[in-house]
Amino acid sequence: MAAVLVGQFHARDAEGRVYSVHEFQDSTASADGITRSTPVLTYKLAIGDRVNKVDDNEFVLVQSGITIIRDSETTRVS
Repeated sequence: MAAVLVGQFHARDAEGRVYSVHEFQDSTASADGITRSTPVLTYKLAIGDRVNKVDDNEFVLVQSGITIIRDSETTRVS
């Protein structure tokens, strides 16, 4: 599985801490070896912690369960 960085943005928790979130596009093949037509987006903090997307602006840190809210627009990486 190969993941390519496609964007990044900042998000804040309820206490005002800022998190740098990286957005990756996974290009993986299915079990039959065919590449998916719909890219899968995954999210991680800059320090490597996994992040689950709840909706367009809300995310949850997997390890701690802390909810963070998008604070800036996504900057696309080319």
